[in-house]
Amino acid sequence: MAKKSKKQQQEKEEREAHSNRAGAGRRAGGTPATVALAAAGVEFTVHAYDHDPSHPSYGEEAAEAMGVSPDRVFKTLVADVDGALVVGVVPVAGSLDLKALATAVGGKRAAMADPVLAERTTGYVRGGISPLGQRKKLRTVLDESASSHTTICVSAGRRGLEVELSPEDLAKLTGATLAPIGRA
Repeated sequence: MAKKSKKQQQEKEEREAHSNRAGAGRRAGGTPATVALAAAGVEFTVHAYDHDPSHPSYGEEAAEAMGVSPDRVFKTLVADVDGALVVGVVPVAGSLDLKALATAVGGKRAAMADPVLAERTTGYVRGGISPLGQRKKLRTVLDESASSHTTICVSAGRRGLEVELSPEDLAKLTGATLAPIGRA
């Protein structure tokens, strides 16, 4: 039993060391999204900023606070496509093309999901919904513009907290399809 406990302690220390290197430690505001990233062993950076509840756009606020182009900061939107919830991840500089999202998943019609349902299904609050670490993993479509960047930023699962990672890692971890779903 002592051997198992020693091994468990070593694994815990390795996870904590990796989490702290990757920015997902408790002091950096660990969330299900950052825990998922750390567990996957991908490189990422956490960016925290003071959220202003009076700001008119969560995504634009994040871009301004981090000093990052709005083309590299992506928002996570939950839509209802033919009765199934689907996640669309698009640049904050634009908007989600619902028809293109429906087409990308082989559907006919799409509408924005009820915010309460989106929050309950993902486990995150509006303005902090992350494509990563969701309570129920939803089908995800990432706007193809993401592939033109080395790294992009998405919500880390809380307002005022973003995670920066490669679009390839985001697509891999979410099982996302890349498609032209964003509008300028």
